[in-house]
Parts: sequence; structure tokens; C-alpha cells
Amino acid sequence: MKEKGIMGTKEIYVGIDVSKESLDIATDSSNQRWSFANNDEGIAQVLSCLEKLNPTLVVLEATGGIEMPVAATLAVAGIPIAVVNPRQVRDFARATGRLAKTDSIDAKVLALFAAAVRPQVRPLPDANEQELGDILSRRRQLVEMITAERNRLRSARSKAVRTHVQAHITWLETELANIDSDLKRIIRESPIWREKDDLLKSVPGVGQVLSTTLLADLPELGTLNRRQIASLVGVAPFNRDSGKLRGKRMIWGGRAAVRTVLYMSTLVATRHNPVIRVFYQRLCAAGKAKKVALTACMRKLLTILNAMLKHGTPWHYVDSQILETF
Repeated sequence: MKEKGIMGTKEIYVGIDVSKESLDIATDSSNQRWSFANNDEGIAQVLSCLEKLNPTLVVLEATGGIEMPVAATLAVAGIPIAVVNPRQVRDFARATGRLAKTDSIDAKVLALFAAAVRPQVRPLPDANEQELGDILSRRRQLVEMITAERNRLRSARSKAVRTHVQAHITWLETELANIDSDLKRIIRESPIWREKDDLLKSVPGVGQVLSTTLLADLPELGTLNRRQIASLVGVAPFNRDSGKLRGKRMIWGGRAAVRTVLYMSTLVATRHNPVIRVFYQRLCAAGKAKKVALTACMRKLLTILNAMLKHGTPWHYVDSQILETF
């Protein structure tokens, strides 16, 4: 909103704290609060309230899908909205000394975060993207359960228990195969996703799991520059300096699910991708620790994939057309 005053216009930033029961609203520029039920009627009241405020930006935390109904309603109505990582907001709250936690305080912190950080307005995923994200999330759950059951199988002494655990592992592996089939079907049914999937998988070291994860969990790939995409995933090094002290550069934050899959693909790429292999060997020869070198390779592989999607360039053209821009 642009409030008119003596000094001209003033922008208003709004935070909405979303819980299962309520939607709490606050602005950065006043102590006024609003609270509505988190149901269809309450969401309509939120929309009416925000249309009167005409905010510059509305910020919500990602809360495992609870935020989707209100976020979708506001986005469709043309309200500028950004759904942000809760960790960023918590770090901001600690940095500003706001350690208490209530719904009204959370909403105020979100509004202040919006005014200070001004996160980029991002459109909500469409129905296909949401479906792909949900299926991919279920795949991760199945993989975690299989790993846990295999650990139990190794430690189980009872033959009966081992039989039950093995039967459960077999069932989970069948479910995982079915999930993988669903993921492939969804991607192949979309011409845009099919083209992106083919581009990504043309890179040595990039398989179906990484390609699907990037399509579902990193839709910004190909739209940002190399520094922005590295920061978004959490593979960009941050300084830890103070005065004359020069600390180690560290990576943190970002999208952990993407980073985990990218790590595994990079391990493969250091052996089978000629560009990543040479880069990794050069870093190790220069005395870099293997973990540091591998993180740098993760960042380079992500940068390559980002550039390929941005320019629509397949892997066999990378050396001559894209690699020069890294």
C-alpha cells in the first residue's frame, strides 16, 4: 500500500502467520492486528482486509502446505505474495531481538521481515507442480523408511522379526517403484517438463531423481543468475570474518532436499562427468579438502544446469557456448 503522508507515500508490508486454526495479520508500520479463522470464510475476510490495505508485499512462511489455500486465494486476486523459508524468518527474529513467540508476534516479525528483506514475489506452483512436489515428497519418505527398516534388519536377532521387517522392506520397495513410475509419467505428459528433463539428464551424473527434484523443488532453475541459484539451494559460501579474523567460508540454509540429491549426483559426476572430474581433481591437487572440493563441484554442477535451462542448450554444446560464462 502507498499511504499518503507529509513526507509523500509510504509502502506497507504485511505478514500473515498461518496455523491450522487461525490466520493472524500484522503490518510493519502500525500495531494494528487482525485475526481470522483458517477456513473459507476467514480466507475471504483476509482477502477483503488486504484489498483495503493494498499492501506492497505480503509474506507467509511455508508451513507444510497449510498456507496454500490462503496463498492461492491472494495470488489469484493479484495480491503480491511471497512464501518464505521459516528458517530465514527465525534468524531475522533472533537478529532483531524478538525471541518471544505468539501468533501476533510472529505476524509482526513476518511484516518486518518483508519490509527489511523484501523477498522476491514468486508465483505459486500450478496444480501439476503441486502434484509433482507431493509425489516427490512421498518418495523421500519411502526412501527414509526403507533405510530405517534395513538398519532394523541388520540389528534384529529374532528370525520372526527379521521375516516381518524383510516383508515390509519388499512392500516399501514396490511402493517406491510405483512412485518412480508416477513421477516419470507426470514429467513425460508435460511438453515443457519433458524438454527440461531431457536437457538435465543429458549431463553425465544427472539421473532421474535429481532431474525430478530440480523440476519439483527448484522451479527457479534457469531463471536466476549463478550466484542467486547457488544461494537459493544453499551451496554458496558465506564469509565468517570479524576484524582481522578470517574464518572458514561456510554454506548454510537453502533447500536441503535439493542439496541432498545434488550431493549424491555430484559424487557420480566427479567420476563420470569430464568437466566436473577435472575441476574436482584440480581443487584437490591445489590442497583443498575433499569436502570443500566436492561442495565447489556441487555449485559448479548447479551452475551448469542453471545455464543450460536458461539458454536451452544441451550438454554436448556446453563447452563452447555456456561454460565460458561461469
